[in-house]
Amino acid sequence: MARYGKKASSKVERALHEMKRGKLKSGGSGRKVKSRKQAIAIGLSEARRSGGKVPRKATRKSTRKSTRKSTRASSRKKK
Repeated sequence: MARYGKKASSKVERALHEMKRGKLKSGGSGRKVKSRKQAIAIGLSEARRSGGKVPRKATRKSTRKSTRKSTRASSRKKK
């Protein structure tokens, strides 16, 4: 099953297109977005706001847990 819906891909596509044209601006400061990753993040957050199918943002806790588990598993295999 797909992780992202059609709305998410269209919003990201639009954000990247605007970034390439120099029209995409960040929220708080209003500066032009130069990073491709930042443009994708803006597109995904817009899709979330408009009710598109987008996975939740990874929190610091959830990413730390997953890395801990993987390091534990790999250290056990080495022995």
